[in-house]
Amino acid sequence: MNTGNLIETLADFLGSNNWLLLAFSIVLGSLIIDFVQRKILARLERRVSETENLWDDAVYHALVKPISLLIWVFGITLAAEVVFRQGTQDRSMLEYVTKAWQIGLIVSATWFLLRLARGVEANFLEMSRRREDVPDETTVDALSKLVRISLLITSALVILQELGVSISGVLAFGGIGGLAVGLAAKDLLANFFGGLTVYLDRPFKVGDWIRSPDRTIEGTVENIGWRQTTIRKFDKRPIYVPNATFTTIAVENPSRMTHRRIYETIGVRYEDATRVGKIVESVKDMLQNHEEIDQTQTMIVNFDAFAPSSMDFFVYTFTRTTNWVKYHEVKQDVLLRIEQIIREHGAEIAFPTSSLHVESVPPQFAGLVDDSEEAETNRSSADAPATS
Repeated sequence: MNTGNLIETLADFLGSNNWLLLAFSIVLGSLIIDFVQRKILARLERRVSETENLWDDAVYHALVKPISLLIWVFGITLAAEVVFRQGTQDRSMLEYVTKAWQIGLIVSATWFLLRLARGVEANFLEMSRRREDVPDETTVDALSKLVRISLLITSALVILQELGVSISGVLAFGGIGGLAVGLAAKDLLANFFGGLTVYLDRPFKVGDWIRSPDRTIEGTVENIGWRQTTIRKFDKRPIYVPNATFTTIAVENPSRMTHRRIYETIGVRYEDATRVGKIVESVKDMLQNHEEIDQTQTMIVNFDAFAPSSMDFFVYTFTRTTNWVKYHEVKQDVLLRIEQIIREHGAEIAFPTSSLHVESVPPQFAGLVDDSEEAETNRSSADAPATS
């Protein structure tokens, strides 16, 4: 940082060669410049917020804090150069001041790019909720993390180079030490590559309802990290699943179903056996005219079995909606219409029943029997001799 001419200009402007006063003036000037730029950016924020463009908001919010850091880094390093150039005889410290300025510049630029990456990620996430022609949340999150990691690694290597550290030596050490680190942290690496697999294959994304028939895992995906995935169960308890798990288990994603199925078995009394055929035809006709039933999917309504207490027919059809709440509303409407159809045909829905046939009443229990005319008739019939 060649600032000798700048320091001489400031000394001439202040009319003094007092290094202490000059350093104080530089720090005070940095404070004033930072205050002024904050006021300017505050006015700019009002104009930016009035526009419909999301990208200027991202650039603005990414720039606010790094530019303040850059002003202070420049001011402090310039004041430090004044001290070491005029206040002491040790000029070797000027080299460290120059490196401090260069590192501060790199840190400010990296901070700006990291904040910009987060702003761009937030914009894409907002767009993905409104439109379908942009990447989903999982892809945006993965790309954002990859960009941020690349920025951090690149800035770290540049800073090391500025400090005089050999980059080739660092990379060589990383290659040799990578094997040892990999062996020591194989589970961590397995989770990392498991997360990478989820990002690439995308069996699910944030917001999906998933479950596994192999494990007791079921809920809504809240976050997909590099090491673990957070799933919120339906009772609102979180599950933290290592990403390596998803490479060894089967995962169902009900959120991507195209339809929801109604599959119910309904029983009618044996007394209504002659009405079953017409009931089945009426139920099928009702489903074919139902606005929430998808007519392009399989639809079956047939008598199915002679059950112990009923004659059963089943309904197999699919709704148009996949929404869990609306599906149950549609299912309720279908079942209530079926019940109404059964009543309209003069039949009833069966329930488990048992019949007990008593051929005779033992004499010791005869007094317990009701003395009504019907009971007397039944007793007389029971006591009559059987005829062949």
